Amino acid sequence: MELLRNLTLILLATTIIGHYSTRIGIPAVIGQLLVGVVIGPAMLGWINPTHVLESYAELGVIILMFIAGLESDLQLLKRYLKPSVLVALMGVLIPVVGTYLVGMFYHLGVVESLFISVIFAATSVSISVEVLKEMNALNSREGTTILGAAVVDDVLAVVILSVLVSTTGTAVGDSAAASSNLVLTTIEQIVYFAAIYFVVRWLAPYMAKIGDRLMIPMGQTLMAIILCFGMAYIAELVGLSDVVGAFFAGIAISQTSAKSTVDRHIEPIGYALFIPVFFVSIGLNMDFNGLGKQLGFIVVLTVVAVLTKLIGAGSGAKLAGFSWVSSTAVGAGMVSRGEMALIIAQIGYAAKLMSPVRYSAIVAAIIVATLIAPFLLRVTMDRAHKGEIDRSKVRPTE
Repeated sequence: MELLRNLTLILLATTIIGHYSTRIGIPAVIGQLLVGVVIGPAMLGWINPTHVLESYAELGVIILMFIAGLESDLQLLKRYLKPSVLVALMGVLIPVVGTYLVGMFYHLGVVESLFISVIFAATSVSISVEVLKEMNALNSREGTTILGAAVVDDVLAVVILSVLVSTTGTAVGDSAAASSNLVLTTIEQIVYFAAIYFVVRWLAPYMAKIGDRLMIPMGQTLMAIILCFGMAYIAELVGLSDVVGAFFAGIAISQTSAKSTVDRHIEPIGYALFIPVFFVSIGLNMDFNGLGKQLGFIVVLTVVAVLTKLIGAGSGAKLAGFSWVSSTAVGAGMVSRGEMALIIAQIGYAAKLMSPVRYSAIVAAIIVATLIAPFLLRVTMDRAHKGEIDRSKVRPTE
């Protein structure tokens, strides 16, 4: 019964807030994130995070990233592979250095400072995907680069996290076993990415044909969901985020004849229930208890987290030949930390790589940075779009 009450409250609140957010020109996702803060432990306390809600939220982000892959242009992703790699590399390097220095400034110690830097090196592109979809910019040059960079970013964050945990030896048995596990995980991830070609080239089209022949409603959509969940599950098995698997499952289905049918069926499934729960769940993690003494640390960490990602990823785009305006938009698209950073923070907390007090402050900084990200992306993408229109008007007269 509690689940039904919670879902009713979440869907009612996000529907109302989403409507009025869009009406006044604010990304709807901002309203949904704030709903979680307001009705969660941070303020009213009407809903607390539960295992069931976390499961719904996990399905929400998987479906969201599957939709992003489904609506992405594979040729554009290939075309912007080099910019994506540069954006990801710079978008990891600069935040790692910046947040490490913040940790050292607050006398946290080398290991804890390193782990905090890994947390804020990660990018959660699901928030940016939602804003890009609202702006019809998912397949723009900036949007495609953000999507590609997010996948590379995720791999880099997992590798850095694995190295850190294995070298500290706090979450694993001994150093030799940890090093062995790291090598095995790396090999598994290489095999996983190699297998994606097989999925796109043969498996997805074959599953689409089977779905078309099934004598049940929405056969193609069901086969697509099976592929999505399967690839997400295997991605987790090899140490990647499940959203990576879901994204590439969407890419695979987008290359089949089932694309339009699946796209038409999957969006109502996601946006009617699971995706709103995902965005609200991020806000539910906010808790103001005991944060008063950590306020300065939270503010500094949030500012550094936003600026280092904006500058780092933006400089990567600039090195790849983007204009300053477009580079800033790409950097803004990588600012959001969301669920990826929260997951890494939880891993570090369980491995005793940070104190409980710092953990709460870090979660608060992650959520505040995530709340800021959609505003930045909306503003910078508007400027980039306006710049493209202006250039197209000038070009014929030159």
